[in-house]
Amino acid sequence: MTIAEDLAKRIAKIEARNKNVELDKAWERSWMRRILLMIFTYLSIALYLQFIVHIDPWMNAVVPSIGFLLSTLTLPVFKKVWTRYLYSSRVTPRREG
Repeated sequence: MTIAEDLAKRIAKIEARNKNVELDKAWERSWMRRILLMIFTYLSIALYLQFIVHIDPWMNAVVPSIGFLLSTLTLPVFKKVWTRYLYSSRVTPRREG
């Protein structure tokens, strides 16, 4: 195997990995994921309230579900603040010289 072939294979692996990372990022930010998580949160809490706590589950499970949705909407804002002000202050560029 030549050096060029080896480099071509390595680049192809890196590009494939980058596509997977982009796909994962897109999924993490997608509305489909948020809605599914909200539905699963609602159903799990409603079932818990119905069979374990024995209170009206279908209305009481709405509050945590909406809370979860709001948290997924606000976390990107806090991530930007953290990245800009807190994380960037810890990572200082190296000075060459």
